[in-house]
Amino acid sequence: MNALLGRRDYFWASSSYSAVALQGSSDIVDKVAYVLANPVAAGLVRRGRKWPGLWLSPERIDQPDLEFERPTTFFRKKGATALPDHASLGLVAPPAFSSSEEFRRAVATALISRESLAEVELRATGRSFLGAAAVVAQQPIATPRGQEPLRGLNPRIACRDKWRRIQALGNLVEFLFAYRSAFARWRAGSLDVLFPAGTYLMRVLHGASCAAPG
Repeated sequence: MNALLGRRDYFWASSSYSAVALQGSSDIVDKVAYVLANPVAAGLVRRGRKWPGLWLSPERIDQPDLEFERPTTFFRKKGATALPDHASLGLVAPPAFSSSEEFRRAVATALISRESLAEVELRATGRSFLGAAAVVAQQPIATPRGQEPLRGLNPRIACRDKWRRIQALGNLVEFLFAYRSAFARWRAGSLDVLFPAGTYLMRVLHGASCAAPG
């Protein structure tokens, strides 16, 4: 996208991404609906389906794969690092659901609720939707007039069940304690130290040993 728009530097934020562990099926549905309702919550289009960019409806789950052609900008057509001419993307239901139909219905219901709530909140502030045509007409180098409020929290866990959330947070604390202890020993020269299960960066970049998932 930077090459297409004639820009440089980072396209995404340079800080570390926020990894949130979803603890239950209802939490998965909630986050999927949140993503699909983003264009509505932002006051851009009245329904997510009207978004002029890539937007995948719940009905696309377990349907024939989507086919994409390699972009003509930036990517090599030949050579060792060339990507294939075509790529496919299939959408499947997460393992937490007994069937794709169950997941589709749950996401569709949650999406309607989020979109309706976003529309009510937008009207309460006296604003209206920008509309798909106006979205497309926006300049890619345009910037907002105001600053987005800074968020003070960076959650690691998403869970609506109180006791399950408490247990997940306890597991996270145990992991962080074990990881920091192992990392301190690694920096001190003990390269055979065993990192806790779930360690990623040290394992991928530095070949650190990790415990098997319990």
